[in-house]
Amino acid sequence: MQKQKSEKNASEFNSLRESIQFYLIDCKTPPGKLIDIFIILLNLIVCAIFVLETYPVSDNTRSLLWEIEVVTVSFFMVEYVARLYGSRNRISYLFDKYSIIDLVAILPTLSLILFPGSLLNIGVVRIIRVFRVFRIFRFLRFTADPHFFFATITMSVLKVVRLLMTILIIFFVSSGLFFHVESQLNPGIKTFGDAFYFTIVTLTTVGFGDITPVSEAGRWVTVLMIISGIILIPWQAGQIIREWIRISTKKHVVCSKCGLIYHDRDASHCKACGNVIYQEYEGD
Repeated sequence: MQKQKSEKNASEFNSLRESIQFYLIDCKTPPGKLIDIFIILLNLIVCAIFVLETYPVSDNTRSLLWEIEVVTVSFFMVEYVARLYGSRNRISYLFDKYSIIDLVAILPTLSLILFPGSLLNIGVVRIIRVFRVFRIFRFLRFTADPHFFFATITMSVLKVVRLLMTILIIFFVSSGLFFHVESQLNPGIKTFGDAFYFTIVTLTTVGFGDITPVSEAGRWVTVLMIISGIILIPWQAGQIIREWIRISTKKHVVCSKCGLIYHDRDASHCKACGNVIYQEYEGD
């Protein structure tokens, strides 16, 4: 995702399409910031609804949660269509990973609106509902580049945010899937909180043993969560460590020709373009 670096007014755009495309990726102008905040809030709402519905609530509360979900997903639909309309290459956008994530976030609710639960097998309804757990991937759009949080954090900090987001996504998705496959069979899994507890205990290798998977699907979900944890988390942590080491051994000097930021402490020329750079350096 590319963020625009210069601020513009709506009057500077040649068409409505350009205006939509700009403000949906903008992070500096007030409208762009408001759109980002609004989308983040919508993401939090749908994730919270998924969690709350796993707890024993009254029929009225469950009905209210469904209505909130429909309204929230309606905004997702508007956002999806707006991004598609404003995209410079609409065919390419359809196969973009963020576009696919947005579509996955919309389809479960849209399916249940078009085909009410009374018309579908209960198993099909449960499968459709569990796909809502993948809506948390929508947060990845906001950590795609250094302009996260309105361009106020550095790249090294952004990598830490990505690591934390990866951990949160692994915990959330694993807990949601584990709850889906175990809640009907496992007396230890009654709510999302129980599944989340199991996920943390499993991925941190504490292994109290008070909750264990009892179904074949539950065992496979456990295997997948462990594999995801031991691959993705160390990989991103390694990137952070390498970045810190690189910064600690380099000096912050901006090349006036190509813009390269970090150079060797004893460098007299930019290693990217060969331009002469000035650095104060004390010899041995």
